[in-house]
Amino acid sequence: MVDGTPQSDRPRLAVRLTEDAERHVRAGHPWIFDRSILSITGDGEPGDLAIIFDAKRKFVAVGLYDPDSPIRIKVLRRGTPTPIDASFWRGRFAAAVERRSELATSAATTGYRLLHGENDGLPGLIIDRYADVAVVKLYSAAWVPHLDEILGALEAVLEPTIGAPATVVLRLARNLDEPLADLGFHDGQILQGELADPVVIFRENGLRFEADVIAGQKTGFFLDQRDNRARVRDRSSGRRVLDVFSASGGFSVSAAAGGATSVHSVDISSGALAAAQRNMALNADRPTVAAARHETILGDAMDIMSELVDDGRRYDMVIVDPPSFASRQSQRDGALRMYRRLLAEAVRLVDDRGMLVAASCSSRITTDEFFDVLLDAVDDAERSLFKPESYGHAVDHPVSFGEGAYLNATFAKVRSAPTSRTIES
Repeated sequence: MVDGTPQSDRPRLAVRLTEDAERHVRAGHPWIFDRSILSITGDGEPGDLAIIFDAKRKFVAVGLYDPDSPIRIKVLRRGTPTPIDASFWRGRFAAAVERRSELATSAATTGYRLLHGENDGLPGLIIDRYADVAVVKLYSAAWVPHLDEILGALEAVLEPTIGAPATVVLRLARNLDEPLADLGFHDGQILQGELADPVVIFRENGLRFEADVIAGQKTGFFLDQRDNRARVRDRSSGRRVLDVFSASGGFSVSAAAGGATSVHSVDISSGALAAAQRNMALNADRPTVAAARHETILGDAMDIMSELVDDGRRYDMVIVDPPSFASRQSQRDGALRMYRRLLAEAVRLVDDRGMLVAASCSSRITTDEFFDVLLDAVDDAERSLFKPESYGHAVDHPVSFGEGAYLNATFAKVRSAPTSRTIES
């Protein structure tokens, strides 16, 4: 366990909101911004309980207070009051495990998101599981005083159901590194158990992958594309595959497992490409993976794709899964332009009647906007799409409010002849 102040000792802050903010909270929104607070009793410390009252002093909601974040209060409960104690935490974890019951009992998949922050009712808290290791990622200092209770509740729920993790690792959002250092916390800290190797091997859809739970991106692996990787695997037999923004090779390995004849992984990080090669090697006992010709290409995605276009290269499947280009509203227009450029080059690389897999991971870009940009890119490339299929979030990445939806993925076949934005069914 870690040192933490018990919830029962935390001060309560009485809060009044603007009418608009109160309306959003009642409707289920989990965030209260600093500009939405009309009054608050006291200064408040990270992790204090903030109780929101309406103009008639009736309870509206309760949340965790974070004075250093523009999202000043993370809402835990609305509607009717309830104690925020060990029983409350256990209830939230139990609901999260039940939502993922099929995954949690699967031997084929031992890497998945156990708790998805706001969308599982605990804003700013992420818990991913890799085999016997749980990675707790904090996006708010408000969780620090409650860590001890959180870990106790997590163990109490998991032990009799799917089994408690042997090791718990703490990961911190970058803005928390310095503030929490004075409290004795650091990114990659082991909170419970031991970890002989920071690289943990887990399974996804029967395939083996590595996750660096101490220093890897996010919590060690990009878990949210699991279902789309399975779809790529199902569609890869006999195909030449280009995986752009390949990271550690999730799509690349899945394509090889599905029978791709060749897989080219493109990324700007040499470390990511080395991990992709290791992940491919982890699955080399599968005949399809062993037979696939795997090549890594180091460089900027746009530059590499342009060079491949100029060289006349074509692929039967092109996968484009870039990082988020719009973490803020002000970046939306630039992100849309970048998507259009990338996707136009990607479409040019798809052979006639081949497949494009295009993904976006920004909540600032809606599904409709992303699809419109894709159609613009297809027009730019003087090609046409047919039989498009769109997919969103997997069961372990549920969506409970508007901004919680960030993942869009479109699978579509590409034809050489342009049809003026007409999509053929």
